Amino acid sequence: MHVAIIMDGNGRWAVRRGLPRSAGHVRGASGVRRIVAAAVRAGIDTLTLYALSADNWQRPAAEVSVLLDLLRRYLHSETRRCLEQAVRISIIGRRDRLGPQLLQAIEQSERATAAASRLDLRIAVDYSARQSILAAARRAPAQPAEFARLLAEVNHAAAPSREVDLLIRTGGEKRLSDFLLWECAYAELYFTDCLWPDFDEQALQAALRDYAGRQRRFGRVPEAAAAGAAAP
Repeated sequence: MHVAIIMDGNGRWAVRRGLPRSAGHVRGASGVRRIVAAAVRAGIDTLTLYALSADNWQRPAAEVSVLLDLLRRYLHSETRRCLEQAVRISIIGRRDRLGPQLLQAIEQSERATAAASRLDLRIAVDYSARQSILAAARRAPAQPAEFARLLAEVNHAAAPSREVDLLIRTGGEKRLSDFLLWECAYAELYFTDCLWPDFDEQALQAALRDYAGRQRRFGRVPEAAAAGAAAP
């Protein structure tokens, strides 16, 4: 199962408490550790987290700097923990606008966890689905499988991602925000008012229960979809 999460609401979480927005991002970063561990326990195969979009460069430079520094620190502090849980770390998105220290941390974490196979943790940084799709399309007119390979290549992913089964967005907003548009073609969407720093294992389990109660038809009539789901 591939679960993708748009981690929204860090700034609002901080503002509601009279804190600077950076405090919300710090609290949100600690929530990543919690949800990664919960995903491992839930048996999720792939978890993709939206950390920084290409459009986020329009935010104040100080806030973007905090986000990038948090990612660097997360990689330094959590790589060993990920290894212990057999979690493979992959960073998808552009890399040409990232600083050398962050690039070094990315390369070290990816290399150290490359053989892990329990959970593929993909963190989207300086990521835009539309830009990625355009970049892959420029390389070759391709069949879907080949296009997926090209899309992985432009995103610095080691291999094509399986399609998203469940997309979760915290923070109350109800949009995709240029995140995994190709992979989310048939994803089930789950929106919650819970702000990301408050999103915990119980909230993740609630989303998974909601997903389990849905019928995924992929364009088929309900009867045919049910028969396909029941087939061995």
